[in-house]
Amino acid sequence: MAPALARLQAAATSSRAETLLRAACAATSAAAALLLGLSAQTKTVLFVRKKAVPRDVEALWVLIVAAAVASGYHAARLLLRRLRSGGGGGGNGTCKAVAWISFLLDKGCAYVVFASSAVALQACFVALVGVQPLQWSKLCNIYTRFCVQGAFGMVCGLAATLGMAVLSAFSARDLFRLYSPPGRRPRRARAPPQQPLGLGSATSSVITELQKA
Repeated sequence: MAPALARLQAAATSSRAETLLRAACAATSAAAALLLGLSAQTKTVLFVRKKAVPRDVEALWVLIVAAAVASGYHAARLLLRRLRSGGGGGGNGTCKAVAWISFLLDKGCAYVVFASSAVALQACFVALVGVQPLQWSKLCNIYTRFCVQGAFGMVCGLAATLGMAVLSAFSARDLFRLYSPPGRRPRRARAPPQQPLGLGSATSSVITELQKA
């Protein structure tokens, strides 16, 4: 009884942690998309007014789209989890199919956001320090507010990437648990064979007569 209760408590704790982590991933992804998507600044450079927007940097725009899609995906997963909390589970085949779909979606979402964040981080680094051999100037010296807001968005995107990596580990655990062999039941100790009634007393009387002789 105690091991079963401990397993139920561990499963409830794990489910609660996964729900909180998925909510955090949805929130950080949405924050990254909003901070990067709404970052814009207009400056006058050499008597010409220029406006810096995320569409000017293709890597930032890709990250905005990836973060928005990831936020919507995790929000939808939270909604489906809440709707299914009161319903019963399906068969073994249905559970395996759902586990495979969840695992592939979580893993793919984590990979896409990580790749887009890495490329956008490289583009932001170029805008921060510039590249002298290619005569690329430091844009952050001109568009300071745009770069600061973009930096906060990048931090949120990287935090969401870490959370999604942990979520993919949760999904992998839930998937491979379905393929683990069932626990073997402990074998009961066999009782020694009982002698037929009256056999013990007859044997003792025969031994007694032999000793007297």
